[in-house]
Amino acid sequence: MPYSVAVRALCEFSARRGDLDLRFTPTPSAQEGIAGHQLVAGRRGPGYETEIALRGEFEQLLVRGRADGYDPVRNRLEEIKTHRGDLARQPANHRHLHWAQAKVYGWLLCQARGLGELDLALVYFDIASQQETSFVETHSAASLREFFEDRCRDFLAWAAQEQAHREARDQGLAALAFPHPSFRAGQRELAAAVYKGAATGRCVLAQAPTGIGKTVGTIFSILKAVAPCALDKVFYLTAKSTGRQLALDAAAQLGRGAAAPRLRVVELTARDKACEHRDKACHGDSCPLARGFYDRLPAARSEALAAGFLDAAALREVARRHEVCPYYLAQEASRWADIVVGDYNYYFDGSAMLHTMTLVHEWRVGVLADEAHNLVERARAMYSAELDQASLRAARTSAPVAIRKALDKVNRGWTALRKAQAEADGALDLLPAAFLAALKQAGSALEAHFAEAAPGAADGPLQDAWFDILGFLRLAESFGSHSVLEFADEAAGSRKPSARIRIQNLIPAPFLKPRFAGARTVTLFSATLSPPRYAMDMLGLPEDTAWVDVESPFGPEQLRVQVVSRISTRYADRQRSAAPIARLIAEQFGAHAGNYLAFFSSFDYLEMVASEFRRRHPEVPVWTQARGMDEGQRKAFLDRFVPGGTGVAFAVLGGSFGEGIDLRGDRLVGAFVATLGMPQVNPRNEQLKARLEGVFGAGYDYAYLYPGLQKVVQAAGRVIRTQEDRGVVYLIDDRFARPAVRELLPAWWRISRAPNLPQARPRISEEMAPSASSK
Repeated sequence: MPYSVAVRALCEFSARRGDLDLRFTPTPSAQEGIAGHQLVAGRRGPGYETEIALRGEFEQLLVRGRADGYDPVRNRLEEIKTHRGDLARQPANHRHLHWAQAKVYGWLLCQARGLGELDLALVYFDIASQQETSFVETHSAASLREFFEDRCRDFLAWAAQEQAHREARDQGLAALAFPHPSFRAGQRELAAAVYKGAATGRCVLAQAPTGIGKTVGTIFSILKAVAPCALDKVFYLTAKSTGRQLALDAAAQLGRGAAAPRLRVVELTARDKACEHRDKACHGDSCPLARGFYDRLPAARSEALAAGFLDAAALREVARRHEVCPYYLAQEASRWADIVVGDYNYYFDGSAMLHTMTLVHEWRVGVLADEAHNLVERARAMYSAELDQASLRAARTSAPVAIRKALDKVNRGWTALRKAQAEADGALDLLPAAFLAALKQAGSALEAHFAEAAPGAADGPLQDAWFDILGFLRLAESFGSHSVLEFADEAAGSRKPSARIRIQNLIPAPFLKPRFAGARTVTLFSATLSPPRYAMDMLGLPEDTAWVDVESPFGPEQLRVQVVSRISTRYADRQRSAAPIARLIAEQFGAHAGNYLAFFSSFDYLEMVASEFRRRHPEVPVWTQARGMDEGQRKAFLDRFVPGGTGVAFAVLGGSFGEGIDLRGDRLVGAFVATLGMPQVNPRNEQLKARLEGVFGAGYDYAYLYPGLQKVVQAAGRVIRTQEDRGVVYLIDDRFARPAVRELLPAWWRISRAPNLPQARPRISEEMAPSASSK
């Protein structure tokens, strides 16, 4: 069976040379590129052909792709490239790559149609001026065939290696055994759902409790589906770095042993974390790791993929030995990896790298999205944009005269925006046409400026202003019922008024639907996805998405859940609730000393209760979550949960310690949740409620209740992590006793009402103090 490769991938592999050069130059967006191709094709004659599917073989290599256009009257094959600005600034290696693609397509067309010779044209279309610049060469079929075969020979050794890797990988995966003696309760059910999703090409929404081994179970199952379902790659996506590490650990575990499949695993990390020279720009004149990057890439790529397991540390070591950029080495390695582990944004964002690669290379991918209850809020941020009047005014100070005039017009447009906002009684539904027109003119002026500027000479504030305008306009063009406009006038009446306008996404479903459609299968899993209709509506999952609610492996005897209904945690009642909550924590600690986590809805509420508890019980160790904790501070917070330890930690619900942390055994014996976790009542959330009521008929539930209770269940899930764990959870608020709320809590919980609180003792007795034992 031939090894299949796209024309673009073949040429990128064999024809890229020189520096990595990421100096800023204006480039068309994907939509502008498509529109440019269509406009060029529309200028051609009636017999002009577009998107011609071509394929050809050389030895064990199958090359496939789609040529941009062919004019049979002139016998001319065109490779169309969109651009902005002066073509003279185009790097020579780019033109070299474009000619390589044109020549490969040229031979495939000659072969398919029996042509003896062919005109090849590189057609560069300027998006701004809509002018074409063409470079034409005539080639015989024989010369094109020779060029094609030379490219194929360059690739064949690599292709043979890749084919051997895939065959060995698939054979190894067929024999892959689960890495434990048996599945945990619920783990097999989850694994089966993942496999069936891949086999049927469906998405899966799986609610699976903490502690069943979701990570290793889902990765094992999707790997077993790779060969029978012809999957090219697996993407494991997470919301936090802790999830990435769990996935890497599971992949490493599955790859151990002499009989284990040889898997290539790549971790993608953020550019600012991977960069070795943050004080340098990404081009050969500045950064030594960009200089000659593509010349050194083949050796670095070979060593990296031979290593197989490429977490951030391993990638950095390989990159250092070959003096290449580790961030872009990771991107290159992901093209040839079996498993790619990274953040949600690498696949779900508007310009997501993995999604783009999937479409370009026509990969069949299986996507696993961990802790998927986070995806709604994360996607809202991905598809929102903001403009700040003060920032645009500041950028104007360093701008040329032509751009100053355009930005001045935008500045005057804020006046129209204020007027429209006032006329709409603070509920602006549409952006004024004049304001949008001014933004477009400013964007065009900035585009023209950067198109003529020397590469990399862009002024920072001015470049940022252009990016902000482009991002805002992009979302303005797709503005609809899924988003709202938020206007804030921060200095009304002053000599220099300052306002902000934000397109705030509320329902990410329309943007995420193409992401689900682009994959063979997507499994979203979490301990908190109930009810499924909420996730399907908000994320835009297909209607045939399978829902799986995995039974918990834990029994009600392991977790004592008590509702404290005599204390209200509503905002108006928080001051008077501090003493009763502090007393409740002290009573539980006095009855069973150990490590506890107490969750609150805000830092202010947390500090209020923590201060009260410290005042009443200074002998009990207390540590609190602080605003803006860095990674080291978060680690220090968690390190205090030692086996056999005692103390009370105070944290914010939905923050760093409300999910994704694993405190097994007696490192944590109980939790107090002093809130339903519902978002604050504010103008944005009230607007969200109204919009969701209009679209789905479930405004309060979708805006407040479901997101809040997801946080509660996640926080409570920190207590029971294994079959051996025992603990207690107090749900503090009378609303937890309501049937509508109880229905959304885990079915395996046996919930009871806490008895009336006794009077607090003056001090916790010495035998219950910090040195006492745990559960």
